[in-house]
Amino acid sequence: MSNQKPSPTGEQWNLSVGRDELVVVEVGGGLRSWTRDGVEVLAGFDADEPCSSGRGQQLIPWPNRIRDGRYTDDGVEHQLALTEVDRHNAIHGLVRWAPWRLVARTDTSLTVAHRLFPGQGWDWHLASTTTYAVSPAGLTVTVHVANVGKGTAPFGYGVHPYLAIGDAPMEEVELTVPASSYMEVDDRLLPLRTSPVDDTAYDFRDGRALAGHMLDTAYTELAGEDDRWRITVAPPGRAPVDLWADAEVFPWAQVFTGSVAGRRGVAVEPMTCPPDAFNSGTALLRLGPGEAWTGTWGISPR
Repeated sequence: MSNQKPSPTGEQWNLSVGRDELVVVEVGGGLRSWTRDGVEVLAGFDADEPCSSGRGQQLIPWPNRIRDGRYTDDGVEHQLALTEVDRHNAIHGLVRWAPWRLVARTDTSLTVAHRLFPGQGWDWHLASTTTYAVSPAGLTVTVHVANVGKGTAPFGYGVHPYLAIGDAPMEEVELTVPASSYMEVDDRLLPLRTSPVDDTAYDFRDGRALAGHMLDTAYTELAGEDDRWRITVAPPGRAPVDLWADAEVFPWAQVFTGSVAGRRGVAVEPMTCPPDAFNSGTALLRLGPGEAWTGTWGISPR
């Protein structure tokens, strides 16, 4: 028997393509690391570390928070486990700590899959696959989620990559967010209202340094070209990196610049819906039996 201890994130699936080294993990099916020419594009974590601060995790069947872990669907009240105990919320879905499996590998891509079965506060059966593909243009991630059970499932998707900033002071990082509205939240980070960014500290449409303004903010009305929006993180002394997403499929994005354990980065999180969508219904998707959702997002170093 081997005396080697298993990784806290399970199997480590490595992809080496030219200038790129990519690692996807079994636990959560997310990105642990990605380097190009030996430089970290993502602020990830080591193989012998557990995932911290949601790094690279997939958020299914909802992103962000559900108030008190409670929602009503089709007249039935559901109570989820409270996974953000200090704020009394259910956070970031049900698959981020679940085992995924490798189902396909090519010279340039890895595909992982997961089945979400009914459980506490959740009555539906979803089958998900995620393909991570690298090319000279960067990383493209394609996600497919199907309702393979009975009943119509409420659904949202998000993902939690951190773009690396190296040793740059956070206040000097230049951020561009092409969004004209943001969500105001309370002290539990739950939604109050959606407001214009005009004349606020949340307006990063023209690109500017953070200058000490910390964000944990959901943005919407995102503008872009070629049917994609792009959020740019540009630390001093490093090349800018764009995170892009299909604008129609991902009408929301969360930006987080707060203090976290581990490597330093800015989280840019494409989302299909805002916080607490299971209660507000805002941009909430519903997948009937046999129906599926597909979304594409990616990261492009300049």
